[in-house]
Amino acid sequence: MKRDWRQVASDAIRRNDHRNVLAGTVAGVGAAIAIGAMEWFSLESHYPLVIIPFATSIVLVIGSPQVEPAQPRALIGGHLVATLVGLIVVKTAGPGPWTAAFAVGLAIATMHLTRTFHLPAGIDPLIVVFNDLSWSFLVAPVAAGACLLAVFAFAWHKVVQHDTWPARWW
Repeated sequence: MKRDWRQVASDAIRRNDHRNVLAGTVAGVGAAIAIGAMEWFSLESHYPLVIIPFATSIVLVIGSPQVEPAQPRALIGGHLVATLVGLIVVKTAGPGPWTAAFAVGLAIATMHLTRTFHLPAGIDPLIVVFNDLSWSFLVAPVAAGACLLAVFAFAWHKVVQHDTWPARWW
C-alpha cells in the first residue's frame, strides 16, 4: 500500500515536537544562505565551488553549534592546520594519490595534536594535493573563508536563533 507523502510528512512532524521542526527549518535556511554566499564568493574569487571546502563546515556550525568541532578554534584552526599540512606535503613530495592519502592522515594527526580537530577540514589536504594548489590558497579562500564563516555563524545564532554561539571563542 502506497502512502501519500503528506501523510508521511505529517506523521514525522507528529513524532517530533514542533520546536525541533522549527530549529531544523531555521538551520536549513541558515545553511542555504551561507552556501549561497559561498557560491557568490567562489564566483568572485574565481575558485570553483568544489575547491572551497566549507559546505560541510556550514552544516556543522549551523546545524550542531554546540559540538566541539563546531567551535571557532576547531573551525578556523582546523581548516588552517589541515590546509597548511596539505601545502607542505604537496610542495615537498608533489601531487599524487599516495601523497594525498599521507597528507590527510598527517592533517588529522596534526589537528588532534593542536586541539583544532574539525571533521570537514579533513578534505582540505586532499583538495590541495590533488590540485597542486599554491600557498595563496591558505589565505584566500581558506583563512578568509573560515573567518567569514565564523562571523556568519555568530550573527546567525545571535540574531536569528537568539542563542549563544560559540560556547567559547578559542
